[in-house]
Amino acid sequence: MTTQKSVLAVIMGGGRGTRLAPLTWERCKPAVPLAGKYRLVDIPISNCINSDINRIFLLTQFNTASLHRHLTSTYNFDPFGGGFVDILSAEQTETNVHWYQGTADAVRRNLVHFRSSPHEIVLILSGDQLYRMDFREIIGRHIETKADVTVAAIPVPVSQVEGLGVMRVNDDLSIQEFVEKPKDPALVASLAVGPTIEGRLKAPSAGKRCLASMGIYVFNRAALAEALSNSMTDFGKEVIPSLLGKKRLFSHIFEGYWEDIGTVRAFFEANLALAQPLPPFNFFESAAPIYTQDRYLPASKLNKCAIDHVVIGDGSILTDSTLKHCVIGIRSYVGEGSNLEDVVVMGADFYETEAELESNIQKRRPRVGIGKNCRIRHAIIDKNARIGDGCVLSPEGKADGDYAERSIIIRDGVLVVPKGAVLPAGTSL
Repeated sequence: MTTQKSVLAVIMGGGRGTRLAPLTWERCKPAVPLAGKYRLVDIPISNCINSDINRIFLLTQFNTASLHRHLTSTYNFDPFGGGFVDILSAEQTETNVHWYQGTADAVRRNLVHFRSSPHEIVLILSGDQLYRMDFREIIGRHIETKADVTVAAIPVPVSQVEGLGVMRVNDDLSIQEFVEKPKDPALVASLAVGPTIEGRLKAPSAGKRCLASMGIYVFNRAALAEALSNSMTDFGKEVIPSLLGKKRLFSHIFEGYWEDIGTVRAFFEANLALAQPLPPFNFFESAAPIYTQDRYLPASKLNKCAIDHVVIGDGSILTDSTLKHCVIGIRSYVGEGSNLEDVVVMGADFYETEAELESNIQKRRPRVGIGKNCRIRHAIIDKNARIGDGCVLSPEGKADGDYAERSIIIRDGVLVVPKGAVLPAGTSL
């Protein structure tokens, strides 16, 4: 069978996304905007499409409305190819009335839905990672080794493995041991790859490295059903370790850019990295494009602006402002005299009409966007936020917490103005 006919992709939508709050207060993690015009979910879906995989399930359960709107308006396959992107939210059944209890539990409870689509292999992906991968390579490796399960692995210095699943592998890349989030330095050191595998890695390293799980798994259909015929709830903590010695487990080494966007800090830094002259992740790769909704927006308009390393989404209006190292989302508005540095602006879902703008003036309510003469540093401005004239915002010297009646949040040292928040003129933090 071809890849398109033999493989189902399953994207994990994640839990409540508390580490990404307040960005996940009104949306699930896969729906969080990225890079000025995309959503996080566009990354795994685009990787699937570019890998000739067009039957995709997305498992989620929290704040799915925004995600559903994005998927239905973006991924509409022709009727002859048999492709689809379907959301499977947690649902009550005769045998289960609970939320998904973990990644493995989510997949287990949806096996009944997968059966309606012919397949031999299930590709399990995370919905909150930034990377570009041709999945045909890991699937080909899976078939070549006659593996039951293949785990995508990335080389990581031993000093950076905390919070990751780490595997010990033999020279043929079969998995000998799998440890989820090891903390003992001696154990971590013992999991470092040997000279044979180190010699195969393309990028040299001054120190020892481990192979860390990327949260990407390839399962044979039968092996997946058998692995989930129990009450285990998590792949990394329980399912994968339980299969050692019972099934053929192999790793597949990936050496490209990969970022797990699980926290506000990681999201902030991954976005700002895209404004660099040579960003670690290249959205300009024509051979493997990242797809998203076609919004038919006008070109952005910049009037007398000073721009230094800035990504600007479609349909934005920036007037007589200074921007340094920023990512500006679609339909963004930045007023005269404003100065932004290290700022991610997610933009807006709509344009205000002339009548609405006039009403804002009468009600002394800021328009959607950033007003005049604002100074903003090290911040994320979520969609549809209204920031009045003369606001000064920076997390410098401030502790993580909620400010201005939760209209300003500081998380991981990053200032966040939540979606739809209103900051009156002159607000200072």
